[in-house]
Amino acid sequence: MSAQDSLLYLDGITVSFDGFKALNSLSLIVGEGEMRAIIGPNGAGKTTMMDVITGKTRPDAGEAIFGASVNLLTLDEADIARLGIGRKFQRPSVFESHSVWDNIELALAGNRGVIESLFHKLAASEKARIEEVLETVGLTSEAGKLAAFLSHGQKQWLEIGMLLAQEPRLLLVDEPVAGMTDDETAQTAQLLKRIAKEKAVVVVEHDMSFVRELDVKVTVLHEGSVLAEGTLDAVSAEPRVIEVYLGR
Repeated sequence: MSAQDSLLYLDGITVSFDGFKALNSLSLIVGEGEMRAIIGPNGAGKTTMMDVITGKTRPDAGEAIFGASVNLLTLDEADIARLGIGRKFQRPSVFESHSVWDNIELALAGNRGVIESLFHKLAASEKARIEEVLETVGLTSEAGKLAAFLSHGQKQWLEIGMLLAQEPRLLLVDEPVAGMTDDETAQTAQLLKRIAKEKAVVVVEHDMSFVRELDVKVTVLHEGSVLAEGTLDAVSAEPRVIEVYLGR
């Protein structure tokens, strides 16, 4: 797959910090509407890769193309977010003193300030969009509840909903099930599968049973490069993957 045929195209991305290569000629291609799982040991370069995609880190070399033609390396973080790349960090960051509904509304508002947003009269289309997002993330019945009173898993879903409200084309999700119950983990897998029917999703995760539940192509990173790619069963059988990651 070339840059023209892909949604996200990384080629030869290299990032060094004080002589340490966090990414070493990393290449990765994600198609439109594809879900991909990224696994690998700590220090493999997973977070740095997401930092490059979102404009937080500038690589020393390589190319990063989005939507077949946009050079991500010429844009700042705000431009990249507006372009349609949403990132969810491991720890959920929601407005705990606001309701679940208000959190989605604030995300939908984009550039309006918090106070302005809360006094803004919602158009019917905006109200319908909030209801749609709440249904997608399974929080319709919690709409009036303060975000502070949600469970850990529900806060994660709310933050995913806040990203969805911004209509991203690509969602980057970092360890979404860390700290979740088994039931929440299973629900999160179903949620990401629903989202992936309409958007591309890249999931960084350590929980192999969760990755297996996603049932998608897996990319294994090691020392800043791609070590293996394929189904979870295929990469799990690779001697090098067992040696550097799964055997630990």
